[in-house]
Amino acid sequence: MRSDIVKKGSTRAAHRTLFYAMGFGPEELKKPLIGIVNSFNEIIPGHMHLREIAEAAKQGVLAAGGTPMEFPAIGICDGIAMGHDGMKFPLASRELIADSIESVATAHGFDGLVLIPNCDKIVPGMLMAAARLNIPSVVVSGGPMLAGRHQGKDISVSNLFEAAGRFEAGKISAEELEDLEASGCPGCGSCAGLFTANSMNCLTEVLGMGLPGNGTIPAVYNGQRRLLAKKAGKVILDLVANDIKPRDILTPAAFHNAIAVDMGIGGSSNTVLHLLAIAHEAGVALAPETFDQISAKTPYIAKLSPAGSHHLQDLNEAGGISAVIKELAKKNVIDLNARTVDGTMGQRVAQAAILRPDVIRTVEDPYMNKGGIAILKGNLAPDTAVVKESAVAPDMLNFTGPAKCFDSEEDAIDAIIAKKVQNGDVVVIRYEGPKGGPGMREMLNPTAVIAGMGLKVALLTDGRFSGATRGACIGHISPEARDGGPLAFVQDGDTIEIDIPGRKLNVALSDEELTKRKAAWQPPAPKVDKGYLVRYARMVTSANSGAVLK
Repeated sequence: MRSDIVKKGSTRAAHRTLFYAMGFGPEELKKPLIGIVNSFNEIIPGHMHLREIAEAAKQGVLAAGGTPMEFPAIGICDGIAMGHDGMKFPLASRELIADSIESVATAHGFDGLVLIPNCDKIVPGMLMAAARLNIPSVVVSGGPMLAGRHQGKDISVSNLFEAAGRFEAGKISAEELEDLEASGCPGCGSCAGLFTANSMNCLTEVLGMGLPGNGTIPAVYNGQRRLLAKKAGKVILDLVANDIKPRDILTPAAFHNAIAVDMGIGGSSNTVLHLLAIAHEAGVALAPETFDQISAKTPYIAKLSPAGSHHLQDLNEAGGISAVIKELAKKNVIDLNARTVDGTMGQRVAQAAILRPDVIRTVEDPYMNKGGIAILKGNLAPDTAVVKESAVAPDMLNFTGPAKCFDSEEDAIDAIIAKKVQNGDVVVIRYEGPKGGPGMREMLNPTAVIAGMGLKVALLTDGRFSGATRGACIGHISPEARDGGPLAFVQDGDTIEIDIPGRKLNVALSDEELTKRKAAWQPPAPKVDKGYLVRYARMVTSANSGAVLK
């Protein structure tokens, strides 16, 4: 066993006595040592119940003949970090999570890992660690939050961000805002819509690293969630016994399957960043253009919040991700021979069925004949840009307007609230990319305020968007402004041309004018001058390569 390096032989006497100090006796040390990586904390609603998941996973490991040992991973609530300097850290924390798991797992010689995440950057961070370490691993997440209820309608945290815009526009009272606040998030779990956390938890199933139901069984379905965690505890012992490692599962076919499902359900635009980063760790070549290639042949069959009115509990009732996979397989965009932690994808979905046709449509009757995410290029995005096409109103798919430029998210929000942004404008928020932010902040606050105020505007940024964002919001513009990307040279009044169906993003300037402006441009001073983010900014790559560290 891999763990023999810390427990066998005379030179490991000191190691064994340290295990004995923790109550692990000789019989337990004969068994595989399984790390239970628990991201429990009391600051993320999606994580506050993870102690129960960890305990169930340990029970599964014990029952299957292993010795579980729990250790922690950090996590940040994107919602609470939103709209201030705290949002510089969530994406950067993804690398810290991966690095810390690598450190602990390698130092202690674990035979396998059960990874327990739930929210935005924790899920990809743990998958990156699994791919990097390449020791048997399985993911069991905490599950989605139930939708809140307000005046007979399902709501979620995205409604609260937009409610702030409605309040600023005088459309609702302070009392109505407070009433929404009290109803939006009813309990534990990752926020109820198909935002980044739930997108990644669903795609973990499709990648083969999580069990069926991982992405959709609600967090408060305590019995089902505990049973899933117990099964994960058993599965990890099977993986160890058969020496099945993450890179045996995270193949090109697995990533192509994940992209297809991502397109079919209209997942968060952040999935592009995260799948690229996981593929990088797995040694799989993957480019943003692949998303568009797969999107072109993948029908959009599930319209979930923020694009639609359904939430993850509805998708669960409809047959879950397994039903989506089986339906999309009819279009030959799914490799059913792809390996998972518990067999092939085909074996997994053999008995799946669509149980609510109002939630999951057939491939013969999709919402769109192409996927929910689009990759754009042009003189504003020579490398790539990303937009969640499924959440864009039809009359905004083609849009031309004058630029209103801001060098930070805060400046943009102040201008929007002060009504300095008008219908027809294109809001440009730059110097918020991986290096410029640093940390590539999510722009949910400005986009939600725009939506809440009812403004018909587009928004461009080298930052990124929450999975809760809707509208003509184009992010991940690469190269970023801090690296001298064209977004840095746009001026107020320049005409921006957006053609999402044509996959184009341009500013109406000649190459000569852009060259002239670039020659006159000076990079701004860094926004941070101490701490982790300084090192992060120095090492992080562009969004079109997943914003990984090199």
